[in-house]
Amino acid sequence: MARPHIIVIAGPTTSGKSARALKLARRVRGEIVSADSRQVYRGLDIGTAKPNKKEQHAVPHHCIDIATPKKTLTVIEYQKIALRAVKKILAKGKTPIVVGGTGFYIDAILYDTAFPDVPPNAAQRGKLEKLSVAKLFVVLKKLDPERAKDIDAKNPRRLVRAIEIAKALGHVPTLTKTPRFDAKIILLDPPKATLQKNIARRTTRMLRAGLLDEVRKLVRTRIPRARILELGFEYKYPLLYLERQISKDEMIKKINTENWRYAKRQMTWFKKAF
Repeated sequence: MARPHIIVIAGPTTSGKSARALKLARRVRGEIVSADSRQVYRGLDIGTAKPNKKEQHAVPHHCIDIATPKKTLTVIEYQKIALRAVKKILAKGKTPIVVGGTGFYIDAILYDTAFPDVPPNAAQRGKLEKLSVAKLFVVLKKLDPERAKDIDAKNPRRLVRAIEIAKALGHVPTLTKTPRFDAKIILLDPPKATLQKNIARRTTRMLRAGLLDEVRKLVRTRIPRARILELGFEYKYPLLYLERQISKDEMIKKINTENWRYAKRQMTWFKKAF
């Protein structure tokens, strides 16, 4: 039996995925399924470069604004919602276009993968989240050297989750991947200089659009400080600026530098995966 056909547009931050997806969706009667680990949260609009209302009206979007930012949406939870959206789009005779830079989210859609059934451990996470990424990596390496070989060693959330699983199961199991769909992969890979310029321009646009007010709103709605800090560079450094821990110039430099480093990690992951 032939697998359903879908399209995937992947790439690093600011590589033009959203614009490419909108253009393609109009041409092939497609609907967009976001594979962005932060656009799933309500209230995170400017800092995640979420498609605006006009864009969402022009082409139906799925998996946006489906969770509260107060707690982490797990990959398993995302997978269930995203697969329902893909099936709904296919049932209408349209083409699902999966768009995003979160590799685990894309994998969760593309493959029939059995994720470890280990629930989050709040007490354990509280202790681990106080450690630096370097110390987290050391902890994981002692628990599971094999998992440490291929994990994103700069991603604290991935490290904490891997440690959580390793402590519960003794190791992080290797995930078997069985394709669900006949997927056409479009991987955007702009030159380094282009990405760096795009990142800087986007930071400027976000600040002009009211990024600081968006962060203030998160604080007013009682999102825990620790949670805001882990929602991404566009939230962490503006919060530190508002707390007068860093200057405005330092905030901008940090956002741009960290996003460039993240873009490089994304491309390393995608080139290995695709």
